[in-house]
Amino acid sequence: MAKMIKNKVKINQKTSYKHFDILLKISLILGITIVSGFIIYYVLNPEPGYVTFGILNENKRAENYPTKASVNETIFFYVSVGNHLNRDFLFQIRIKKGNNNTILASSMESNGTLVLIVGNFTLKNKDNWISEQLNISFSEIGENQLIITELWQITKESLIKFYNNVYLRLNITA
Repeated sequence: MAKMIKNKVKINQKTSYKHFDILLKISLILGITIVSGFIIYYVLNPEPGYVTFGILNENKRAENYPTKASVNETIFFYVSVGNHLNRDFLFQIRIKKGNNNTILASSMESNGTLVLIVGNFTLKNKDNWISEQLNISFSEIGENQLIITELWQITKESLIKFYNNVYLRLNITA
């Protein structure tokens, strides 16, 4: 009787090992398939790129911007652009002045007064560009006067389309 029980236990163990072996193989195949799928997806759909765009103060730093100026006082600044699109980026910078009536939105150009267009540039992937020193002054007193810098993308078809804008607000006094 004890021998029969031992034989049954051995048969049950063999069956259990066979079931475990089959489950292990299925799990490994599923795991490999899922991981491969994620790898293929990542290779075919890389993270979207981006462009950095900003105004730098007269010391080429992104801090301590002027908030007040006098009438006809010259304000110095730089514009910076960084390309992280995984391709070349062709662009142009437009400098504008604005006031309380100027409409600003990141999805469209402003209705500010155009002061200067800073050339057409091609920026390679992972490169940064800083403009020559730029300057602007205001001839009238007013609060919330704006220095607006707009980034325009130049497409391969030589079309120029609005990309983004950044601005500084100033209070102009006598």
